[in-house]
Amino acid sequence: MDEINIPASQYPRIVVIGGGFGGINFIKSMADAPYQIVLLDQNNFHQFLPLLYQVATCGLEPDGIIFPLRKLFERQDNVCFRMTSVKEIDAAGKIVITASGTIAYDKLVIATGSITNFFGNVELEQRCIGMKDIREALNIRSLVLENLEAAAVSSDPDEREALTNFVVVGGGPAGVETVGALAEFKRYILNKDYPDIDDDVMKVYLVQSGGQLLKGMSEDAGLSALQDLKKMGVEIILHNRVKSYDGTTVFTDKGLELKSRAVVWTAGVQGSLPAGISTTALAAGSRINVDRFNKVVGMPGIYAIGDIARMATDEAPEGHPMVATAAIQQGAHLAKNLRKQLANEPMIPFQYFDKGSLATIGKRRAVADIGKHHLHGFVAWLIWCFVHIFYLIGFRNKFLVFTNWLMSYMTYEKGNRFIVRRFREM
Repeated sequence: MDEINIPASQYPRIVVIGGGFGGINFIKSMADAPYQIVLLDQNNFHQFLPLLYQVATCGLEPDGIIFPLRKLFERQDNVCFRMTSVKEIDAAGKIVITASGTIAYDKLVIATGSITNFFGNVELEQRCIGMKDIREALNIRSLVLENLEAAAVSSDPDEREALTNFVVVGGGPAGVETVGALAEFKRYILNKDYPDIDDDVMKVYLVQSGGQLLKGMSEDAGLSALQDLKKMGVEIILHNRVKSYDGTTVFTDKGLELKSRAVVWTAGVQGSLPAGISTTALAAGSRINVDRFNKVVGMPGIYAIGDIARMATDEAPEGHPMVATAAIQQGAHLAKNLRKQLANEPMIPFQYFDKGSLATIGKRRAVADIGKHHLHGFVAWLIWCFVHIFYLIGFRNKFLVFTNWLMSYMTYEKGNRFIVRRFREM
């Protein structure tokens, strides 16, 4: 296989796989460092994953949460971007094998993030839609709107029931935020856009295998979310694990059956693991074991950051949470350590700083755990809005999202409900 075309450089080369939070923050922190940095990603854009659910539910347009990678690094002379997918890592030869050719490295940073985890259930993987990519979010949007259009013309009560029932599996932040947005769609948009469909016909379900929502947050946060969602009309089903879905009916392990033509799966994630990782470095959940300096165990010259990295510590024996803040901090910290390495200074072990957890439930409704404090309601919602605007990349994206949210807050409107791309199975 031919080598990928990369400009010649006098500096050692760092190859970074993945343009997510960890990858881009590592690269930004390496500005002007004496390295040639090559970023590989199968997309030519960074996507702001925490707001995918708003694209899926017509709250935002996709261009508000994606940003071109080339534009992001256009002023950073030591960065070269190549859009390609990685097939395998050849650690012995210090080569990355991609769909477009090979590329040699001096150091390798794996920042491939995470993908939806269906826990080995092929049927669920084939028929449910995950929400870890902008294309999946657009598929959900199209499916929701197409189902409502089909329900408007159908005279079959059973068919209309299946088309207007929406099931979200998983009671974490993504699941809670998605059902909250669907409930607001039902309350504020359904009657205006679909006057032939009664409010009582459309139902939004949230199915959670355990007995608590937002399990990674405090019990108070989970209870607040539960109460708010019930007030919004979401039908919450706890202690039920989805075991199968035939495209029309959801079946749980407790014998419950839900008619639905649209099932969104947010019940788990796993590392997006590239081939070629040593078996000694593999951890549960398709993650990679790393030490306190993000070095991959047993693979010299290779580092892993973000969701894919499992850094076991006394405080986090199973690794740090698979969230954006951990990836951002690890990316910046690894860059600092590599600079220290160049200066023959000792590297500093990574210490995760937990800035708290947030989840929005709807307009003026959110929950926040900050230290030992739990916030709920309007104040938590304002914090949630500020944090997400702050972490968005690019002034244009910040402006688009802010103005969209402001319009929605004042008018109860959502974004344009166009079916531009028809739903297609991934």
